[in-house]
Formats: sequence, structure tokens, C-alpha cells
Amino acid sequence: MTASHDPIAFELFRNAIFSIADEMALTVFRTTYSGVLKDNMDYSTAFADANGRLVAQGLTLPGHLGSIPTALDSIMRHFGDAMNEGDIYVLNDPFDGGMHLPDIFVFKPLYHEGRRLAFAATVCHHTDVGGRVAGSNASDSTEIYAEGLRIPPLKLYDRGVRNETLMSIIERNVRLPVRLFGDLRAQLAACHIAEAQFRELVSRYGAATVSTYMEEVIDYAERLTRAALADLPDGEWSFEDWIDDDGVDVGKPIRLFVTLRKRGGHMVVDWTGTNPQVKGAINNTLSFTKAASYTAVRSVLPAGIPNNEGVFRAIEVICPPGTVGNGVLPAACAARGLTGFRMTDCMFGALAMMLPDRVFAAGDGGNTGISIGGWDAARQPFIYVDFTCGAWGARPWADGLDGNSHMFANMASHSVEVTEAEQPIQLLAYEFVPDKAGAGKFRGGVPFRRDYRFLEEEGTLQVRSDRRVHRPFGLYGGSPGAPSANVLNPDTDNRPLPSKVTMTIRRGEVFRHVLAGGGGWGDPLERDTALVLRDVRNELLSIAKAAADYGVVIADGRIDEAATARLRAERRKQRGWQEPPKVLRDDPLPQAAE
Repeated sequence: MTASHDPIAFELFRNAIFSIADEMALTVFRTTYSGVLKDNMDYSTAFADANGRLVAQGLTLPGHLGSIPTALDSIMRHFGDAMNEGDIYVLNDPFDGGMHLPDIFVFKPLYHEGRRLAFAATVCHHTDVGGRVAGSNASDSTEIYAEGLRIPPLKLYDRGVRNETLMSIIERNVRLPVRLFGDLRAQLAACHIAEAQFRELVSRYGAATVSTYMEEVIDYAERLTRAALADLPDGEWSFEDWIDDDGVDVGKPIRLFVTLRKRGGHMVVDWTGTNPQVKGAINNTLSFTKAASYTAVRSVLPAGIPNNEGVFRAIEVICPPGTVGNGVLPAACAARGLTGFRMTDCMFGALAMMLPDRVFAAGDGGNTGISIGGWDAARQPFIYVDFTCGAWGARPWADGLDGNSHMFANMASHSVEVTEAEQPIQLLAYEFVPDKAGAGKFRGGVPFRRDYRFLEEEGTLQVRSDRRVHRPFGLYGGSPGAPSANVLNPDTDNRPLPSKVTMTIRRGEVFRHVLAGGGGWGDPLERDTALVLRDVRNELLSIAKAAADYGVVIADGRIDEAATARLRAERRKQRGWQEPPKVLRDDPLPQAAE
């Protein structure tokens, strides 16, 4: 048996190549400067073959599943066979391989005896890349030119020599060059780790076998994906959802529409019918729409399928140019994360029509982006960037997760203590909010709120949120989650703010953000009364909402069984359902909304 056909040797190689991608991710985590990377973990690492085909993606963000192949394809188109040993490439241009300007890609080709064998790849969300608003991710920018420094595919290093011209341009155009360069060095360190470990693989297996195995890892993932898709029902399913607005044309909803067509071992994800691109900065690149599509489909396939080019071969994604899912110049896209997350939820809606017992309801609609920037008394810049989400939709077999990041993000929270030590901000509250989870046989995830007190004289607050009007949908009788909220000075002025806002904030002012609740799954009147009582005792549900949403009467800390039976019968009669609706976007009864 040759080495290339030895299943044990292949399995050892497959695990080794994925461990390199994971070690790259851990290297970024250990060496980065900014909270958006070391806490939110808004970055990805990967390993590709000599032709730029993704072989292994490391830990961290599903949101980057489609991004690295697209960016590397741009590098290949621009440089192709003109690459040299010691070169390192960089880009962030959304219209030439990138996603949005804060996401900077770094690629290092890896050589053996003068022959290119592979690429080490990283992408990191940088705290600031210039533009009109600190953090470079304002929702209300209306064209790409206002959003920051746009880097086309370029050489960051040419045969080992750093491009000082490019570094000088970057330094003069960003607010925190020390932080950006520190994070960029973390990406370079990850590529260096990949190079050293790949050299060991080549010395162990030989260059020819390594190339053969990398191709086989991709083919292996394709075979597994197509076999898993073949086990799913054939057919066509569509789903529609809405983003409230883009923050510029306020009150004008933005349609998301997806159709799944599945035949055998192939699936088409077609976003035809989705809204034309908008003025505000929530337009996706096609690569981010692909990532949302891949993530959702991947979630209903078995565990253990490697994330690489082989998966993507079996899932075709269509999104017409000029739409909010595939913007063209001069589309603003800094806040495109919102659309990507909502497209994932829309995908789950379509998949729930296909697989009703396997797919959960809509989550909080995350993630919410919050940035606070300005200058301190010494005229030194500060920028706080946070992405927050934490309420899953209910599952067909269990409640939605509370305080858990959206599947598309896989992000951790910033440390309160570190935030307060590094930024002119106090976190006054970080707590669950009762009566916000969508009711159901299994309830949605309970959302949380955060209160931020600003401590400098003046700064700019930028918020990207949604699910104010179009709430997280419930499935198969489950109620939608309660809407999100933004409030300024909740204990004094209690001034409501729009879902998307860029405004001045001053010393002592408090900004509160409340996430939307996750949607419920199944008929709330079928929920185990003991679970309702547990939520009341844990202060996640009030006694009044227990009665209104679940028909459960609680008195003196106990369930009144007789009164509950009567109230549930009354609620069933009021609703008049012949069968639970597949999708609920509003409460089934007025009482449940009180």
C-alpha cells in the first residue's frame, strides 16, 4: 500500500493540517492587542494548497467560511505565478476579494526547494482603519469612500523586505496605528507558525505526498458533504424575513428572500428576490453571503466534515449583483455584519420548512455592534469596539440558549474589568432581562442588557442593531422574541434611540442596549408547567407573563393546577388554531404582548 493510499497515514495528516490552522488561531489569540480580537475573537486562520484552494480552516468564526477562498482567489488573479519566496500579501478591498474594510487579510505562500506548495492565511477585524467614524463600522455611511482606508491586493513583504510605503500610508490613515500594527504582527506571527509546522510536515511525508494529501482532504470533505446532503429530502423551500431599515432610509424595511433547491448530493442556495442594495452600510459582499449560507447548511449536516473547499463544491450560492447580499460599487458595507447574521437566520427559516424537527427559531438577530471613540484630555485617541449577541432561538427539543453567541459569530464577551481598565467606560449592568424570550413549548433564549457610562468629556457613539420592528420569528406555534431597545440615560431622561445611530455622547451619560429575545418553538400551551415555574423562580419570567403567554397560574410560589387548566382551555379557544402556524412574527393573542 502506497503512502498516498494509507488511510491511517491520511488521517494523521488530516488532523495535522487542521491542527496547524488551529495553532495559527491560538497564536493570534495570544499575541493580539485589541479586544475585538482577544475577546470577541473576530478573526480566522486557514491553510490552502498551492492553487489557493482552502484545505483547512481553524478555530473561531463561521462568518469567515466563504471569505478566505474569495480573498485568496483575488491574490492569485493579481499575482499568480509572479509570487516569490518571502512574499506576503495583504488586502481589505470589499470589491476585490475583501468583506468590509476593518477585515484585513494576510497571505503567505509557503515554499519547498523553490516550489510553492501552500498558503498560510489569516483575516482579522481591526479596531480602526480610518474613515468618518472611529471604529470604521458606522451604519449610516452611504458609500465605501467614507468608511476608511481601502487596500487593494498588494505585497506587504516583497522577497522578505517590508513595504514601507504601504506601512506609512496605513499609519497616516488610522486612529490607532500602534494597535493596528500590533494586530498585524499577530497575523504575521500566525503565518510564521504555519510555515514552521508545514516545513515539518513536508520533511516527514515529502512534498509530493503532502500535495496529494491536501487534495485528498478536499475531496474527502466533498464526498462526506454530498453523502450527507443525499440523506436530506429533495425539494424546494423558500423563506422571507425583513431587516427593519438601513439607518438612512429610516422605517423602510429591507427584504431578505432565500430559496433552497436540493437534489441528491447538491444544494442550491438562491437569494434572488432579496432587496436591492441600500444607501446605508449594511450591504454584504458575496463572500459574506456565501458564509451565511454555508454556516446554516453546515449546521444540519453531521459533525466531523472538514471545513474546506470540498464543502463549498456541494453547495452553490446565488445572489444577484446589486442586491443587499452582493453589493457593487460604491456600496457602503462597514456594518454588513448585521445582514450576514440576518441571512443566517433567514436560512434557518428555510431549513426549518425542510427539516422541522432539526432547526431552531430565530435568535436575537445579532450581532449588535457598538463603538465609542474620541480623544482624551491629552489628545490621545481611544476606541472601544464591541460586538454583542446572546439569545438563541428555541430548538425543537430544548429551550434556546441564554447568553450564548449567535452561531454565525462564535464570539466571546469582552471582560468587564479589562474594558474598564483600558477604556473611559464603566459597565453598570450586564444582566438577563425577563419577559423577553419568545414563548413556546420550548422558549427562546433570554436576552441581556448592558449599560455603558461614558467617562470622557465627549465622544462618538455608534450603534448597529435591529429586530426593533421585525422581531425574531417563532416556529411551529412558538411566539416571536421581544424587540431590542436602545436607550440614553435610562434612569433620568430615558430617551429612546433608533436601532442604528451615530451621535455625540458626553461625560456621565449612560447608553443602554437590550438585545431582542430568541423566538420560541412549539405551542406555548404545551410547555411543561414545571419549566414555567422554574423560569419565574429564576426571575426570567414574571407571574403575569406566565399567565399571558403560557396559561400558567402561579400563586404563593406554586402552580394552581385547576386554574391553569381553565386558563389554557380559554387561551386555546381564543386562538382558534386548527394546527400551530409554521412561522409566527407577532404574538398569537393580544394578552401575550402586555
